[in-house]
Amino acid sequence: MPSIVTITFNPAIDKSTSVTAMVSEKKLTCTPPLFEPGGGGINVARAIKKLGGEATALYLAGGYTGKFFTQLLDKENITSEVTEISAHTRENLIVLDSTANQQYRFGMPGPAVEPDEWKKLLTTLEQMNEVQYIVASGSLPQGVPIDVFAQIAVIAKQKKAHYIVDTNGEALKLAVAKGVYLIKPNLGELSALVGEDELQPDMIAVAARKVIAKGQCKYVMVSMGAAGAMLVTNDMATTISTPPVKRRSTVGAGDSMVAGIVFSLSKGNEITAAAHYGVACGTAATMNPGTELCKAADADRLYKLIYTG
Repeated sequence: MPSIVTITFNPAIDKSTSVTAMVSEKKLTCTPPLFEPGGGGINVARAIKKLGGEATALYLAGGYTGKFFTQLLDKENITSEVTEISAHTRENLIVLDSTANQQYRFGMPGPAVEPDEWKKLLTTLEQMNEVQYIVASGSLPQGVPIDVFAQIAVIAKQKKAHYIVDTNGEALKLAVAKGVYLIKPNLGELSALVGEDELQPDMIAVAARKVIAKGQCKYVMVSMGAAGAMLVTNDMATTISTPPVKRRSTVGAGDSMVAGIVFSLSKGNEITAAAHYGVACGTAATMNPGTELCKAADADRLYKLIYTG
């Protein structure tokens, strides 16, 4: 199977718990916390593993939290290459109000990263052989330049690897300007890419094709939340609706979608089938509590419901 590499500059230990009710100014009793390694590319690698595939996760980690993070990743048998940093890896908190069935997500800022640290991660990528898919995903911590995803685009071209980017803002814009294989923007991110304040439904495909027409991207997978997603190519726009499920958590749904797309492509499937499988994986992730991501059995079942090609 083609080799897949994921890149995460701002990983986090995701701690999830629940309380009976969220009440201010009161000491709340939590259920025993669940600790999981998280962050964009990390979650993509973990989801690919759950789907039966393999991916090598490249990431930055430091301090006692960084060591714990690596231990959590090792427990899941994720192949990885860690670049040590001097600062501590961040921790995020997800709290479920079990009475109201409402989830609260607290994302902490990332550590300060030194230039020689993030550059070392890029050197590790440059030295890897036979890489066919590179997935760069997630936010950037302090110290990592906004054009780092664009720098990875250059490396991907040198390796003749398919480059998938899932980030936002200026980092996404700069990466796309260098040329990528696939992006997965939400409506707000796509709007920013094409210089629009807001996109109406009939404008989505047109906007995505503006990006494609510049020769900067081959495929655009527009995430539309509960409305599903739209796959846009140079000559096709396909809306993929999400199958109805009982949603328990939205954490990691986008990462699971990316994982499903890349895993399916790596098995030789064409882009339409891969996009449908990605939606199935993203939807499957919402069926699980906390940060559990998707399960292969759920993803396969949902895929059969939405794709008959």
